[in-house]
Amino acid sequence: MKYFYLFVVLVSVLFVSCKRDNNRVVVYTSVDQVFSEPVLKEFEKETGIKVEALYDTEEAKSTGVLNRIIAEKDNPRCDVFWSGDPVRVIVLKNRGLTQPYLSPEAKDIPEVFKDSSHYWTGFSARARVIIYNKKLLNGSDVPTSVFDFTKEKYKGKVAIANPLFGTTTFHIAALFTVLGNEKAMQYLNDLKRNDVIITTSNGDVKNKVLKGEAACGLTDTDDAFEAVKESNDVAYLFPDQYNGFGCLIMPNAVCLINGSPNTVNGKKLIDFLLSRKVEKMLAKSCAQMPLHKGVQVPKGIPQLDNIIPMKVDYNKAAGKLEKIQKTLKKWVEQL
Repeated sequence: MKYFYLFVVLVSVLFVSCKRDNNRVVVYTSVDQVFSEPVLKEFEKETGIKVEALYDTEEAKSTGVLNRIIAEKDNPRCDVFWSGDPVRVIVLKNRGLTQPYLSPEAKDIPEVFKDSSHYWTGFSARARVIIYNKKLLNGSDVPTSVFDFTKEKYKGKVAIANPLFGTTTFHIAALFTVLGNEKAMQYLNDLKRNDVIITTSNGDVKNKVLKGEAACGLTDTDDAFEAVKESNDVAYLFPDQYNGFGCLIMPNAVCLINGSPNTVNGKKLIDFLLSRKVEKMLAKSCAQMPLHKGVQVPKGIPQLDNIIPMKVDYNKAAGKLEKIQKTLKKWVEQL
């Protein structure tokens, strides 16, 4: 009889454990916690599924959770990776660490923002913009191209985030893809000769421009939008709209991890992230631009249709990102 009771206890423990596992989902994200956490909390509220989230740090943006997923490849612990750009999910795809999933919510998202084999899907885009202090720059003095930063009159006045991390890495990889290695490297060296200011993060670029410690800089639309709300002395613009080169557009991207412990719930979370509701939330909280047509957004949020984009292949940029890491590290160390 005691063995029967022991069997019942063991079955009960296993049942509770399975039930717990079936009611959870693990997501790693490089998106700022202040913006991503409310979205994940809303998913919990709507579905009753417990979300366990691992957030990246500001300084190691995108690289921390990416490297952790790679390190856990033989024993995956997360189900979904929510990246602030498509390059990192492509890196994981190329390493065989993701599995395809075609979400019904992806139907109306433009093809350019989706993987053709459904290994990742983009949503809610940001853009790389020039932020500037109006007390230090105005009129024709305001740079309108990222290539203006190498001009003598901006010497020591331009700030960019450390190119080893976050969206700055993506931006540099995109420039290498579009310009070619030689011209892109020349651009980096010209920035160095012009005493470019390297900061710890895009948020730090914003703060330096706000304080007047830099006249202008490169950051993302969410940081620029926050800066404009904080001070009337700051403005931003989309670069390279007059020379045809275009502005880098960076959609969020989400993927399902290969060997995911909770694949069913992972798919439910992906469906939620790709929904119009989430795009509306992100437009309101951090000025992100919806990829679905017809999503209502607050006044002042730019529309993708009104921006000339940089013509960059995300897959090529992902490959380039991995290849130029040593070059970028050496460039940073020699500043």
